Amino acid sequence: MKMGSTNPFKDQSFSFPKKLFPFALYALLAIALLRLYFYPLRLPPSPDSSHLPQSTVPISSHSSFSPPAASSSVSSSAEEARPNETPCDYFNGKWVRDNRGPLYNGTTCGTIKEGQNCISHGRPDTGYLYWRWKPTHCDLARFEPQSFLQLVRHKHLAFVGDSMARNQLESLLCMLATVSTPNLVYRNGEDNKFRRWRFASHNVTISVYWSPFLVKGVEKSSTGPNHNELYLDLVDERWAKDLNQIDLIVLSIGHWFLHPAVYYEGDSVLGCHYCPGLNHTEIGFYDVLRKALRTTLKSIIERTSVYNNRDGIKVTVTTFSPAHFEGEWDKAGACPKTEPFREEEKELEGMDSDMRKIEVEEVEGAKANYNEKFGRGLRLEAMDVTKLALMRPDGHPGPYMYPFPFADGAKERVQNDCVHWCLPGPIDTWNEIFLQMINKWNNNDQPTSSWVN
Repeated sequence: MKMGSTNPFKDQSFSFPKKLFPFALYALLAIALLRLYFYPLRLPPSPDSSHLPQSTVPISSHSSFSPPAASSSVSSSAEEARPNETPCDYFNGKWVRDNRGPLYNGTTCGTIKEGQNCISHGRPDTGYLYWRWKPTHCDLARFEPQSFLQLVRHKHLAFVGDSMARNQLESLLCMLATVSTPNLVYRNGEDNKFRRWRFASHNVTISVYWSPFLVKGVEKSSTGPNHNELYLDLVDERWAKDLNQIDLIVLSIGHWFLHPAVYYEGDSVLGCHYCPGLNHTEIGFYDVLRKALRTTLKSIIERTSVYNNRDGIKVTVTTFSPAHFEGEWDKAGACPKTEPFREEEKELEGMDSDMRKIEVEEVEGAKANYNEKFGRGLRLEAMDVTKLALMRPDGHPGPYMYPFPFADGAKERVQNDCVHWCLPGPIDTWNEIFLQMINKWNNNDQPTSSWVN
């Protein structure tokens, strides 16, 4: 090799790194991108990040009471984490058109009481079936039967009270029956006032207990006194004796307190309501309703607090459902409306407002009195449906509480039911709200002012 010639190995030693350099650069860039993808840079939090809206919306009944203080550090921290969360008030809103209609009808559901089977009894108009309740600041989901059954799997749900409790129960049975057959496993009493069903698919038990006062009472009869007798300091054991077997309970009373009655407390007569001929003081029924509810809630809370091996009982008080009689109850056209009231057409006032107020106040009072001592696991809420119900004068059976009342022509006098609800009908909404309440309880979220925690 000549001295002036080029060394091939020397040239290759310098050219080789030059050739690799672009590939190394691309490899480093790829590694950097992968690093950022899997381990993104942590940016400082936005000053408004604590005010982002939450995806879960708690239920709150509309009431004038302040929320009770949180009973645990966990509850307090939950509140701090969601400072601007607005509770969903399901009880203020309006009825809006809904072309979907109900989940069931009078022929597909076999548990409807004859007096509420309006379509089968010949009611000619069907427009009342195509309305939904729209809360003012949120939406109420359509009832999901499978979701409800899943939420109450292995549970016993009891409806306790008067015929309005039974009306709500039968609505629920019809909606659940669209996905699972309810099997009647127990019946007793006149007009089957005590009944029990099982949904084998989810091991769910649903019962109804007739107890129009919730406290001990003797109802007027043709063979006894022509007035009711109420014992305001004693709960009705026909349902209370089963409290250790009940997981959820819906209480519904009101209309029976309007009837003539004599009231007892201990061994003494407190007075009466509309009892001419008896030497008792007329005291009206508002305070009596309050005492009956107070005795009932006290008994439930104190009795169930001793069942330490069970989850706390969930208690719902369905508020007063107004009647819509226009004129005489036995005159044709006693509740003739075929559409809901518009909001400006009807105000909640008078007896309807007073009955509802007492029920909400007693729920709040029970929570204030028993929260500290018996709060563990207990849920207590008013299902404040009075305004929803007030706006639906079109949803009652009216003369169609009996089959085809005008088959023989028009009648001047015909019995009307302007108290209970057609099935299907507006009362199905009560159970849509009830599903949301149970869902919230089961999620064990921070309760609002309507709950004991």
